[in-house]
Amino acid sequence: MIFLVFVGVLMAGFGTAYVASDDVRYLTRAGIEQTRILEARRPITRLIDDPGTPDETRNLLRLVVDARDFAAEIGFKAGETYTTYVDVGRDTLLLVLSASPRNCLCPHTWKYPIVGRIPYKGFFDPKMARREAGRLEAQGYDIYLRPAGAYSTLGWFNDPLYSTAMSRDSVELAATVLHEIAHNTLYVKSATPFNESFAQLAGYRAAEVFFRRRGSDAAATYAADRWHDEVILAGYYTELAARLDTLYRTVTDSVAVDSGRAAQGRWAREQLEGSVGRQLRTYTIGPMADRPINNARLVAARIYRDRLDLLERWYQHEGGDIQKAVADLAALLQGAEGDSAFARLETALEVRSKE
Repeated sequence: MIFLVFVGVLMAGFGTAYVASDDVRYLTRAGIEQTRILEARRPITRLIDDPGTPDETRNLLRLVVDARDFAAEIGFKAGETYTTYVDVGRDTLLLVLSASPRNCLCPHTWKYPIVGRIPYKGFFDPKMARREAGRLEAQGYDIYLRPAGAYSTLGWFNDPLYSTAMSRDSVELAATVLHEIAHNTLYVKSATPFNESFAQLAGYRAAEVFFRRRGSDAAATYAADRWHDEVILAGYYTELAARLDTLYRTVTDSVAVDSGRAAQGRWAREQLEGSVGRQLRTYTIGPMADRPINNARLVAARIYRDRLDLLERWYQHEGGDIQKAVADLAALLQGAEGDSAFARLETALEVRSKE
């Protein structure tokens, strides 16, 4: 889900020659928080056996263990991920910042070793997050600051389950476990939209099988319906982005840009309250339809919903077998970076369609 926090630990020994003072403070805080998290881990099995653990929490923890074991069973690289638990002592684990110019769907990116360029930045310190958001907003960026309840270290550490992820319903909790472990299984450098979109497919499609095997048909159907909704929303966001790209290419005057954004906001509301909303099975639109156009929010939403139709086609070509789909995709994308991930996938599907 979110990758960059662990970079603070990895970069601690690189010295300050590579980064400015703000980055040093950021990485230092990230390293300290990561260390605290690692030190606070408690084995989930002990919590399950502890008579002082509330029944509701115990049931959710058992679900996490079962989902983790299922992930390993179907070939995901579970390792020791989600074998421990951390109570972070607050409602929000970290805040995640996205930014984009007001006249371009051009995500601001941050560059890190190993993971490459990432179109968001996670902060344990809310003040630091808001300060960075304010700095970018003053430069004319749309900004979007959102909470995150989990993140992945891509297998560098044995990621624990965070208390901030425990408020989810059983389907979302299982899908989150499978989503995060999928990141350990397949990660393409500098390809955040691909990585997150792939993990969405892996999370919901694997959750569907997981619950079906448990005899929970209603939960399995809900997982499938949630993936259906993600694909529908991906199409909506793609069309909205295309309309905004056309606006930004053809209009340069700031007043005209504002007017055009307002018009596209009205179009977006009509879609959400009309044809798009009617297709959704699990989501309710609510205040989403009233949000004004914000490029950073749109960029952030599309990170998790980029070309989901292409990923679904791959899944179907793999016989609707999520284990095979993930394993074969990982093999296909060995050595890929950035945009080449989707390009390879598209080429592979074109070849298969001709066979």
